[in-house]
Amino acid sequence: MTQTELTLCLNLLLFLHVVAQFRNNVQRQQWPVPYRRFDHRPATDSYCDALYPFCPTGDRDGRIPYMRDTDVISIYRLQTPVWEFKYGDLLGKFRIMHDAIGFSSSETGANYTVEWYELFQLGNCTFPHLRPEEYAPFWCNQGAACFFEGIDDFHWSQNGTLEKIGEITGSQFNDMAQWVQDDNETGIYYETWTVRSDPSPNSTVWFESYDCSQFVHRTYRKLTELGAKLSSRSQTNYTKIYLYSGEPTYLGNESAIFGQPALKNLALDIREFYHTFRPHQSFIDFALSMLEAYKKVVLDKSFYLYYNFEYWHLPMKPPYVQITYEEVPLP
Repeated sequence: MTQTELTLCLNLLLFLHVVAQFRNNVQRQQWPVPYRRFDHRPATDSYCDALYPFCPTGDRDGRIPYMRDTDVISIYRLQTPVWEFKYGDLLGKFRIMHDAIGFSSSETGANYTVEWYELFQLGNCTFPHLRPEEYAPFWCNQGAACFFEGIDDFHWSQNGTLEKIGEITGSQFNDMAQWVQDDNETGIYYETWTVRSDPSPNSTVWFESYDCSQFVHRTYRKLTELGAKLSSRSQTNYTKIYLYSGEPTYLGNESAIFGQPALKNLALDIREFYHTFRPHQSFIDFALSMLEAYKKVVLDKSFYLYYNFEYWHLPMKPPYVQITYEEVPLP
């Protein structure tokens, strides 16, 4: 082999190595998987039915009152047990809390609450319906912001938190209100689970939740960006619901899985998995389903996650599922 041929071979090998490295970098999955945003909020399906109406006293179009630039608006941190209005402090004993933000105008004396939660309750956002006429699982998983007049002092303070944490001007409030409306139009679905590799502080986060507390954190960061100074006299803790797994495997979207005969076994396995968590079960069926869920998640170490309208398989690891109440400092 001549020197010219040798040089060409070495250059070719170098080129192939660079291409391979480039392909590996392109194909390397980003963790956590970025939450997908949309250019508009779609209409809800009439099949989805809420036990309690979403945002019953808020503006139907999500409009937020305009404040005078010279107004001084107080900001309140709000937290209470989930479904406190029905069960009191029951879920609070397990540190399962709901979060919101309150505002109060010094010029008008008017109070307002903004919160982000499920349109059709938590169960519908966490697990789908299996409809006889639909092969693919049917999801009612939209979440949205609700802005309404008033702060129910008793509701928030009896078993939770109602604390002033800062002030902003009316102009800053108006900028925040526009951001809330934009955020609400592009972030349209609720995600219950945070998925991590293990409970250690430096573990890999595979998927982030998108729930009431995440909305509060985003809003606090936006308020800080607009110039607000936020501080609390108490530790600012929030509920997190974790799944623990090895590296997830991407499976595909609905049409790829449930529209391809070649993936029939996978489609049936996903349907069977979610059948365990179906709504409106009798007490006996629910008890049997919990045993089946234990088998699937703990013994078989398997979980199907629906994220960004796509399915992933999670190879579950101990401790499998965990609810924590952990500190997230104010920005």
